[in-house]
Amino acid sequence: MLNGLWLGFFLAAALAALSRWLVGGDATVFGALVESLFAMAKLSVEVMVLLFGTLTLWLGFLRIAEAAGLVAGLARLLGPLFRRLMPEVPAGHPALGLITMNFAANALGLDNAATPIGLKAMRELQSLNPSKHTASNAQILFLVLNASSITLLPVSIFMYRAQQGAADPTLVFLPILLATSCSTLVGLVSVAFAQRLKLWDPVVLAYFLPGALMLGGFMAMLATLSASALAALSSLLGNLTLFGIIVVFLLAGALKRVKVYECFVEGAKEGFDVAKNLLPYLVAMLCAVGVLRASGVLDMALAGIRWAVGLTGWDARFVDALPTALVKPFSGSAARAMLIETMQTQGVDSFAARVAATIQGSTETTFYVLAVYFGAVGIQRARHAVGCALLAELAGVLGAIGVGYWFFG
Repeated sequence: MLNGLWLGFFLAAALAALSRWLVGGDATVFGALVESLFAMAKLSVEVMVLLFGTLTLWLGFLRIAEAAGLVAGLARLLGPLFRRLMPEVPAGHPALGLITMNFAANALGLDNAATPIGLKAMRELQSLNPSKHTASNAQILFLVLNASSITLLPVSIFMYRAQQGAADPTLVFLPILLATSCSTLVGLVSVAFAQRLKLWDPVVLAYFLPGALMLGGFMAMLATLSASALAALSSLLGNLTLFGIIVVFLLAGALKRVKVYECFVEGAKEGFDVAKNLLPYLVAMLCAVGVLRASGVLDMALAGIRWAVGLTGWDARFVDALPTALVKPFSGSAARAMLIETMQTQGVDSFAARVAATIQGSTETTFYVLAVYFGAVGIQRARHAVGCALLAELAGVLGAIGVGYWFFG
């Protein structure tokens, strides 16, 4: 799928360039294509410079959190909830512990830990699956909640905004939190409807009701604030949460007698290796998006969508953020490239770039998650997993656009 998407970007750019030359007489388009290749390759390296530092720093702190037992503690806290949401999984089964650890790791931004733990959880769920080629209810719920991807700390998005010169990289913290809450809620409710899960179970309500009431009250409070006050609050909470969690990690490590410095260095080494391995993918996608923009294909597609939106009388400023949304279900690297390209062309603190950053943080890459998690255990019939995951992704995108207008006007 990713091969076809990447090749399609270049073929579409080539056809558009030939059309502009043969029909429009514009022979400069090929020079623009070549120039965009070199410009995007250079941009990839510039992004990587900050990425090296950010991933090295963050994975160092996250290793301390793991060693201090914070991830395992969150897993124990969430265990009773998942026993109710997955009634076919026996109490005490290893899958429940792995599932809760996977979500705890995702919430803390521990992507490298979350994926291998998630694959182990899917294998344990497969051991309970009576039909080995058809996804079970528990496997579908696990996959959809992974695809909706609620993350408390979108550090990578803060990093991209910082690299592009944003005045305040954490300004999108609250919008992302609200948008990803929308996607997760819709994903959970859609699966619960399809599987007839009892969300009114006392234990489930004990987990969700306080959080829902707090979120509702918080949103009611936000509704009383002006756009400038919302932006200031998002900035404050983003920076306070980020630094506060680092302090919690360090204090927890110290209380557990973890050698925090050695542990940090060990995790930081892993961060360096992760960042190094990302460069080829970043170059590939940024160059593909660059030629798509230089050929005029992207501008033509957006102009068509903008025209259609204009017929409805709606404000069309969000259209410039849609490239990130359109490719997100298929490729996380392509969506990341679209986000960076939007920041480059529209300005990092433009409305479109802020909405695109919120979209990027609102959901996971649905078809990638589907391929990795179901492919690892040989699932061929996904049942309602794809529909529920895409519905959650749509909710995240619409939520991101709505929250973008609310916060950034």
